[in-house]
Amino acid sequence: MAAPTTVEMLRRRAELRERTRAFFAARGVMEVDTPVLGDGLVVEAHLDPVPCDVRVVDGQPRRRHLLTSPEGPMKRLLAAGSGPIYQFAHAFRDGELGRRHAVEFTLLEWYRPGFDDDALMREVEALVQHVVPDVARSPFDRRSYRELFVEHASVDPFATTLAELRAACERLGVPVPETFDDGTLDDALDLLLVAHVEPRLGRDRPLFVTDYPASQAALARLRTNADGNRTAARFELYLRGVELANGYHELTDADEQRRRFEQANATRVADGRAPLPIDEPLLRALAAGMPDCAGVALGFDRLLMAADGIDDIRVVRPTPFA
Repeated sequence: MAAPTTVEMLRRRAELRERTRAFFAARGVMEVDTPVLGDGLVVEAHLDPVPCDVRVVDGQPRRRHLLTSPEGPMKRLLAAGSGPIYQFAHAFRDGELGRRHAVEFTLLEWYRPGFDDDALMREVEALVQHVVPDVARSPFDRRSYRELFVEHASVDPFATTLAELRAACERLGVPVPETFDDGTLDDALDLLLVAHVEPRLGRDRPLFVTDYPASQAALARLRTNADGNRTAARFELYLRGVELANGYHELTDADEQRRRFEQANATRVADGRAPLPIDEPLLRALAAGMPDCAGVALGFDRLLMAADGIDDIRVVRPTPFA
């Protein structure tokens, strides 16, 4: 298949956007537009924002960042009473460049007051089927994080050690970096997930992965699953071995969210990287009373890649980063 021209891809992107807008209009979800430049950040240990210096008020440069997602500003709108909202957001992640990653990319992100993660998974499925029906066979599968590790790597992620994960990597032919033993259990699980488990996910039909370890909750609530393990109220959607979406039953506890941001910064420092400024307005919004809701970020570029059988994100971006 020949690569589409820029104009063809612009038309295709516009077509999928219009299908998406029609889907949300029918459900009463309002489109919003939030800033991409921020003072504080939704801090995650392994995501680096793009820094930039701007001159404000006195003409002196002040450090700001291009946001890794619109999550903070959108949650402030929710706390202000916006109701259900979505947007096509430009997001930025420094150092990410490859066939499936770009420094600048487009997220379709939305929030649903009154939904939990189960209800939002049903809506994500409905949206993907509406927008790209030819590649989204129904019903979507659901498997737990633990089930997939046991099946594909013979590892129970809730009852394992670094030594056992090293042995699993060696047994499965996953290259083990020199820094492996200096990392956390989650670092080792991520290595095994990305290198060995992920490529096998969502091959026959789209797959929701659920019940992530509590240590990987980020901005999600915690709960105890049927096996007695503490897990995150979180899901990821995979199609043809590619992660398309990451969703949460959102945490609304400001103190707990601050603790997680501070822990993420501590991890960054331990890794020899600079801590990031915390999104204080977001924490104030949580403290003031953000509604019980679920939210999800879906990679719009990756959805277009899946729809058209394209394996390089640069092809679907209107003006690829060079």
